[in-house]
Amino acid sequence: MADSTDPFSSSVIPFQVPEQVREFAEKGVSQARAGYAKFKDAAETHNGTVQAVMATASRGATDYSAKLLDIAKTNTNAGFDFVQELAGVKSPSAAMELWTSFARKQVEILTGQTKELAELTQKIVSETSEPIKTGASKLFQPAA
Repeated sequence: MADSTDPFSSSVIPFQVPEQVREFAEKGVSQARAGYAKFKDAAETHNGTVQAVMATASRGATDYSAKLLDIAKTNTNAGFDFVQELAGVKSPSAAMELWTSFARKQVEILTGQTKELAELTQKIVSETSEPIKTGASKLFQPAA
């Protein structure tokens, strides 16, 4: 005969879960699964976004460094050319004229270089932020 104090004994009346409780639990599990799926998708999208941002930022930094090296090369060559021309000058007035001309050209060149760097910076920022915008638009779609 079965022990009446043993809850796992076959003589104990089995516990019946009401249908409403069962439906509520199933609905909760279903909602939890859907929530987890959305969270997982968002996390995967976020990881992809971070990778895209880093890759774009890296390319941008490379482009910016290359532009800075190009500017340095241009300015260094202009300085060497100026010194070479200055060495061939015969009078102080010609030296002053050469110096003034060089300074004027360098200001113009520097203005152009600054504009190029600003445009490049704007392009890099725009390209780097694009994956963030795309990821955010996927993550936070407007309600219909």
